[in-house]
Amino acid sequence: MVNTFRQLGDLLVLGKYHFGELFFSFVIVLFTVILRSVLAKVVFARLKSFAARTSIEYDDRALAAMEKPLSGFFLVAGIYLAIVVLPVDPEMHELITIIFRGATMVVVFWGLIRLIDVAGDILADVAGRKGDSIGAFVPLMKKAVRVFVFVVGIIMVIDNLGYSVGGILAAVGLGGAAFAFAAKDSIANLYGSFALALDRPFQVGDWIQVGDRVDGDVEEVGLRSTKVRTWPKTVISIPNNVLANEMINNWSRMPKRRVKQIIGVTYETKPGEMEGLVHEFRHVLQEDPGVHQEFILVNFTEFGDSSLNILVYYFTTTTAWLEHMDVRQRVNISLMRVVEARGLSIAFPTRTLYFEGELARQMSRGMSLPGDFGPTEPN
Repeated sequence: MVNTFRQLGDLLVLGKYHFGELFFSFVIVLFTVILRSVLAKVVFARLKSFAARTSIEYDDRALAAMEKPLSGFFLVAGIYLAIVVLPVDPEMHELITIIFRGATMVVVFWGLIRLIDVAGDILADVAGRKGDSIGAFVPLMKKAVRVFVFVVGIIMVIDNLGYSVGGILAAVGLGGAAFAFAAKDSIANLYGSFALALDRPFQVGDWIQVGDRVDGDVEEVGLRSTKVRTWPKTVISIPNNVLANEMINNWSRMPKRRVKQIIGVTYETKPGEMEGLVHEFRHVLQEDPGVHQEFILVNFTEFGDSSLNILVYYFTTTTAWLEHMDVRQRVNISLMRVVEARGLSIAFPTRTLYFEGELARQMSRGMSLPGDFGPTEPN
């Protein structure tokens, strides 16, 4: 009976391979599929359950990122083993090995790219918690690193497929020189992107001013340009090369917002009244909750053309524009009430004319002036 089955097996030949060889190859493929299923449903399920109980949330993201690449690696390895167990020709065996190495490198770099995304998210979260502006440039850095890893991955795959990388790099170098000349502006913008990522002059959401033409909120930082939403609600795309070489005024980085103004009172104000007015102005600023108390300056500074000028200099605790304007309005109204309560007046531009000679004497006697044809007395 045993010999009968052995003879039957020897007769079952599919092409050049015996049934036993094909069956063993099939068992390896089946085992690979089962192992992938166990890896996904048992091993990774337990690892995810353990990671969910930890206080660190980043391990959950890393496991989710590596699950598919590891599963793909087991499938590639299983198919490779299922083929090499067959009695293939040496040339075919070498070709299959080369393909396996290339497929392995594809899976490895696939996993690296997914881990780069996780690392970028982790960096953005940490920067956001610390209030670091580098978080705005994390998408830019993720794109740049992904492109770099992708290029290196292609080179490694080509190398593992048995091709000469040196010749390819030489050809790429010649083509790259021509491409760099044709795309010098794009390369300059890419360099500007890295310069912005290193200097971090702003982040998404900041209110910036670039020169005299751009004033608004940063909406997006890309590899080539940065998008700014202006106050008329238009969007301006600024090449990163321009931004890297411009003076950028970041209004959102102000810890407090300054107010500097001159309040002029009339020349009828007496010295004692001026001293009391300055004192009460300071008191108003010291009592207002919206005024930063670190530095307050109120002084009678000069004799103006038509007013006695008082410098009022302070900072608001808020940097938000609307809240800042509310504080200024509240303080100005309080200062007006102080002036009114003391019976004084805020000055406005005036001009005094002095007449001499005959004209002045006529005016002093109540006589009509030349060209005055109206009545000298009321009807």
